[in-house]
Amino acid sequence: MKRIVALEEAAMFGLSIFLFGKLSFAWWWYLVLILTPDISALGYLVNTRVGAMTYNFFHHKAVAIVMYVAGLYLNNEVVQLIGLILLGHSSLDRMLGYGLKYPDSFQNTHLGLIGKHKEDYK
Repeated sequence: MKRIVALEEAAMFGLSIFLFGKLSFAWWWYLVLILTPDISALGYLVNTRVGAMTYNFFHHKAVAIVMYVAGLYLNNEVVQLIGLILLGHSSLDRMLGYGLKYPDSFQNTHLGLIGKHKEDYK
């Protein structure tokens, strides 16, 4: 099942790259911006509940899709770019096994436990 999910996420990651190619930005912008959604993990400096909320908001694909479609509707490439970066990043994360976070721990995700010390969490 993990391979099927990874293939699906790879397809969505590819879609984000394809749609990015339709925008007028230079390709290096995608490479520079693809990791920026991880800034949302700064919420973990407050506590795990706030961290999970901020992380999940910026890694939720519905947010990415709404941003992209809003950019289409407004004819605003910057808003489209934000949506595509959010979509590409969250797809890449899930392709690598990193899911949305539960509020009890950064390691506890909807795709299972992650991290080097995941055995300690059980």
